[in-house]
Amino acid sequence: MGIENTHKLIVNCLPLNEGERRAFAKAARDVPQEFVGDEAHRGDMVWSAAVPEELRSQATAVIGNFPVSQVAQYTRLEWLQTFSAGVDAYIRPGVLPRGTMVTNASGAYGQSVSEHMFATMWALMKNLNRYASNQHDHQWQDEGPVLSPEGGIALIIGVGDIGSHFAQLAQSIGMRTFGVRRHVDVPAKGIEKMYGFERLEALLPLADVVAMAVPRSPQTHHLLNADRLGRLKSTAIVINAGRGDAIDPEALADALHNGRLHGAGLDVTEPEPLPAESPLWDEPHCLITPHVAGGNHLEKTSEHIIRIALTNVSRYAKQQELLNLVRY
Repeated sequence: MGIENTHKLIVNCLPLNEGERRAFAKAARDVPQEFVGDEAHRGDMVWSAAVPEELRSQATAVIGNFPVSQVAQYTRLEWLQTFSAGVDAYIRPGVLPRGTMVTNASGAYGQSVSEHMFATMWALMKNLNRYASNQHDHQWQDEGPVLSPEGGIALIIGVGDIGSHFAQLAQSIGMRTFGVRRHVDVPAKGIEKMYGFERLEALLPLADVVAMAVPRSPQTHHLLNADRLGRLKSTAIVINAGRGDAIDPEALADALHNGRLHGAGLDVTEPEPLPAESPLWDEPHCLITPHVAGGNHLEKTSEHIIRIALTNVSRYAKQQELLNLVRY
C-alpha cells in the first residue's frame, strides 16, 4: 500500500443507507471516499458498480464489481473489493495492474447458497420438480418412488463456507457427512470425516447426495466426468452451486438420460447461460436455476458483504493486511 492516505480515493459502490455510509466514512479515517451506490437497489439480485468516468482514473480502491472492460481506466488502482466470492475475471493474467490487491466476499454466501442447495435436494428426492411440470400441464399423475435423506451419506466436495453450511443442514436431518477438500487437516463445522481429493473415486459409490461447491481451477475442471459419474449409485443426486465447469455437462446429460442417476440440481452450468439446445433442459430429473443461489435477496447476505467491506476499509486506511485477500 505505497500510496499515502491523503492521495488515496475509495470509490464505494455498495447500496448503503445513511447510517452505513457514516460507518464507512468513519472507518476510512483520513482516506477520501466517494459513495456512488444507491440504497434503492439493495434488494437487486446482483448489485451493479457504476463508477462515474471521472472517478475511474482517481480511484486507488473500488468496492464493487466494475466491468472488466473498464480496467484500463483505473490507472491508480491498488485494491479491489468485490461483492462476489468469485473473482475469476479479475485475476486472469494481465487484467489488473501488477500488484493490485483483490479481496472478495467469501463467507457472505454460505447460508443463502446452502439453503438453495438443500431445497433443490429435497425437491429432487420427492420428485417435486416433476409435479411442478405436471401442474403446468394439468396432469394428475403419480411420479413414482421418492427418497429420504435420513441415514444417507452427503459427500460435500469443496468444504468452504458454503459446503460447511450445507453439511450442517444435512446433519440436522440425519445424514452422515463426508467432506473432500485440498487441506484435509483444516476442520469444518458439519463434517463428520474429511478426505483429500485423492480419495474421491473411493467415496463416490458411498454417496447418496453429492454437493459441489468448488472454486474454478484447472484441478476442478470436469471434476465429475463420465468415469466418476459412473461410480455413483443410480439413486444418487448431484447438486452443483460452485462453478459450472466442475461437471462435464455431456456426461451428466448422458447419465440422467440413461437412468444412472436419480437427479441433478444445477444452479451453475457450463457454459452460462445454458444454451437452449442443451439436452439438460429436457431431462425430467434435472432441476436448473439460473445462478441465483447466492443472490442478494437474503438480507443477511447483504449484511455479510457490507461487514466484510467495512472491515477492509478500516484495514486499508490503517495500512493493515486485508481480509479475504486472494492470492493470484
